[in-house]
Amino acid sequence: METLNYLSSAKRQFLYYKSLGEKAMEQLKDEELYWQPNEESNSIVTIVQHMWGNMLSRWTDFLSTDGEKPWRQRDAEFDNEKLDRETILKKWNDGWKCLFDALDSITDADLNKVVLIRNEEHTVLEAINRQLAHYPYHVGQMIYIAKICRNDGWKSLSIPKNKTAEFNAEMFAKGKQ
Repeated sequence: METLNYLSSAKRQFLYYKSLGEKAMEQLKDEELYWQPNEESNSIVTIVQHMWGNMLSRWTDFLSTDGEKPWRQRDAEFDNEKLDRETILKKWNDGWKCLFDALDSITDADLNKVVLIRNEEHTVLEAINRQLAHYPYHVGQMIYIAKICRNDGWKSLSIPKNKTAEFNAEMFAKGKQ
């Protein structure tokens, strides 16, 4: 089995969570992207806007500038702005593109370099790990909201309830890969 280096592994994890967020949004009607259980909770649109703002700020000029850019308007990311699906998906993809472009510019030799996020020092490795925790956290929120909106119509993104034995049998029937 091929061993993956850290950067390849991180990219695969980011891609996985990006795809989960997309699969959750695909199951929703446009108006459901704005659903929130209460005023203190975020809609999927708000979460996408926040992730987009965070990604652009953190990953633009990643190795050379603080990850909290002076042009970022973080508080505005939490306004439940009415956007069409095309605009929402454009922000989603623009944020991820910024992240992947930055990751593609990093080498193993960069992993111990120090970068700043809000004037706090992090190694590149720590900064990547920080975002590997942050983005899946929000994607999980998106999935939870989508499951509530779809209820019985939800198509599971992992192993459906009460289907573990079937899933495992299928996986083990494939043999080692």
